[in-house]
Amino acid sequence: MYPRLLIVDDDEAIARQLRWALADEFDIKVSTGNKEEVLTLLSEFSPDVITLDINLSGSSEGNEGLGLLPEILKANSFVKVVMITANDTKDNALTAIKNGAFDFYVKPIDTQEISIILNRAVHLKRLEEELYLSSRTGDISFAGIVGKSGPMLEVFSMIQAVAPNDFTVLVTGESGTGKELVARAIHSMSPRRERPFVVVNCGAIPENLLESELFGYKKGAFTGAVTDKKGRFELADRGTLFLDEVGELPLHLQVKLLRVLQEKVIQPIGSNRDIPLDIRIIAATNSDLKAKVGAGDFREDLYYRLNVINIKLPPLRARGDDIVLLAQYFVDRFSSQIGKKISGLTDAAIKRLVSYPWPGNVRQLENTILRAVILTQSQFIDADTIIFEGISARPELSLSLPDSLKQAKEMVERMLVERALKKADNNISKAAKILEISRPQLYQLMARYGMKETQA
Repeated sequence: MYPRLLIVDDDEAIARQLRWALADEFDIKVSTGNKEEVLTLLSEFSPDVITLDINLSGSSEGNEGLGLLPEILKANSFVKVVMITANDTKDNALTAIKNGAFDFYVKPIDTQEISIILNRAVHLKRLEEELYLSSRTGDISFAGIVGKSGPMLEVFSMIQAVAPNDFTVLVTGESGTGKELVARAIHSMSPRRERPFVVVNCGAIPENLLESELFGYKKGAFTGAVTDKKGRFELADRGTLFLDEVGELPLHLQVKLLRVLQEKVIQPIGSNRDIPLDIRIIAATNSDLKAKVGAGDFREDLYYRLNVINIKLPPLRARGDDIVLLAQYFVDRFSSQIGKKISGLTDAAIKRLVSYPWPGNVRQLENTILRAVILTQSQFIDADTIIFEGISARPELSLSLPDSLKQAKEMVERMLVERALKKADNNISKAAKILEISRPQLYQLMARYGMKETQA
């Protein structure tokens, strides 16, 4: 997963330049600087780093961005903010540094320089999050991976052993066990740590586009190739390329990958010239590659080239107390993002979590805790808000939450209004009292969700 970058700039040309230049390194969203939009994106998108133009429009003083900074940091104390400034607002940028900004950058923008600054900011943010987690729950993480169970300590030992060398590594395990985290940990502990870490999900890119994404192409190689484009292999030069879901590679691209592993060269589409690479490859799969070899769907020679070192991740159900550690980590993370003061989980909630088999592993636990944080109205998460794929301890909470945090909040808000009106027999005053809001606020909510008073 790419680090998340939020670009806050009302200059479309600057925003477009940054987005184009950084698209291969970051998951990016753009805001023109509207305060409500920025704070909404801060909650829903949860950026790791923000570029914030000091001189946003709409301010007579020309420093509206400076005014946004404290609100951003109040909403998310971990996010790193890089102020973008013209020379004549450099003093304001220095003020921003004093007020918590990570750094400032003076226009015109050099995309290589700002890429270095942003990646440094992301690295520091992750270190700070690790330190915070350790202070809350003890020494329970390793290179960003939460866990202290026996099976995970073995994984950590393997990571330490293989990271300093350039051996090809195959990470295996069920979906949702954290294979990309392992790959990132290996890269971060290797001599290549300051170089690119490039991710390719082989199962998510359409087959007809995958070859050009991996190997790039030359201008004129096919209709629409109006300029040269570097592929992911070349972008990862001197760094690490992570091939997720490598078992989904079609056979004709398996041959090309084998050549990269053997000869460390690539040939872009439309070119007859080899490009040498200095690259480490880490692959991952949740499928049985040996079975695919037997079925003729995966090349045997490629399997042995990839499987020099195998790190097998245990399923969550085999990780014992890690379930509780991870749950508390997600409670801290999501309550901070949403702005709720939730201290932890009740004994009943913990019992419900540890007795569940977790077919979706850590990813499923993460989604489960997010639902619970959204639904919880008290200081501690109780068992009745622990929902497993639509199965709840309370029938009225048996729901499937959408991916968007905003949609989830609206859905829960509507559910609470409907429930309060039902409890109050449609008496507006009583329902407002149950919800601890005013009558006008309740009427506004009813209007927002299309509830007529006679239908309530």
